[in-house]
Amino acid sequence: MSTHLSDETIELFSMGKLEGAGYADTEKHLLMCDECLHAVRTMDLFLDSVRSLARVTRQDGKIRPSFKAVYQVVQAVLPDAKPENIGILLRTPPDRLYSRFRRDCEESSVGQGSSLKQLAEKTSEKGNRLGAEKCLEWLRSAYPSTLRISRQKSVVVHGYAGKTLDELYERHIRPEILPFRTHLPQYSLEAAAGKFGRQIPVEPEGWIEVHTEMALTEDMFVVHVEGHSMEPQIPDASLCAFRSKLSGSWDGKTLLIEQYGDSGGSRYTVKRCHVSDAVDPNKESDKDWLHQRMTLESINPDYESWDVASAGKIRPLGEFLFVVGLSGHAER
Repeated sequence: MSTHLSDETIELFSMGKLEGAGYADTEKHLLMCDECLHAVRTMDLFLDSVRSLARVTRQDGKIRPSFKAVYQVVQAVLPDAKPENIGILLRTPPDRLYSRFRRDCEESSVGQGSSLKQLAEKTSEKGNRLGAEKCLEWLRSAYPSTLRISRQKSVVVHGYAGKTLDELYERHIRPEILPFRTHLPQYSLEAAAGKFGRQIPVEPEGWIEVHTEMALTEDMFVVHVEGHSMEPQIPDASLCAFRSKLSGSWDGKTLLIEQYGDSGGSRYTVKRCHVSDAVDPNKESDKDWLHQRMTLESINPDYESWDVASAGKIRPLGEFLFVVGLSGHAER
């Protein structure tokens, strides 16, 4: 299998149209590749958005296969400390294990000379190599006194198991907020315009835990994006991460843009930007030259792109990085 999954494979996997060895190989790859996992989650959100728009009220097994699975909560039981939920184990047929552990205390000991980070890595590796049942046997024997694994509970997986794992983690695990290490600040669009457009003090609405291989930096933030014009890259009603510091040209970048009119009112949009190569007739007479034509492109062909006559009428607030997930409540 190549380094990353092709767009076609990701689409077929999310639509439930891969079978046999193709499905098994893709699922195995997703257990080890966060970048492709993000791509599948984004496609999942897009398909959910499409069905919501079409008012689909029935379950279509051909598009979104559903199946029963079981999950268990992992607790750390350490001396002089209260039992604390640290991870989720999701077991799907026939014998696959998906796991997610907290990252706010990765260096904390869980016994047997292992840190939580090492436990997460070992569980993922052994689950992938041995299967769910034998991996659970290993967990119980390797950490008999420091880990407690709850009884199995049933859950219905709609589509890809990773999405269900995300939901279970959010429901049962309460990690500490580590700003710009595991979490990013969430802002309203108006607040983002204030903080990143004008550099004035603005407090975030909350903090969102993000899962990405990308190193987090203090110029990153999360906002709620609505609309279908940038699908499938950005599904409707999703939380998206942006970087406020832009380097180089805007050309070809997907940007969160504040558009402001003569009346002082502003509106916000996310579009792929293209800078025109045409020579503006005002360039020679205008030293600052704010008349360079910009095209704001919609990825979805059902939505129009448009030109902005003056670059002076738009202000970039950030460059799109990745989809965090469906819109929800930030952690305080």
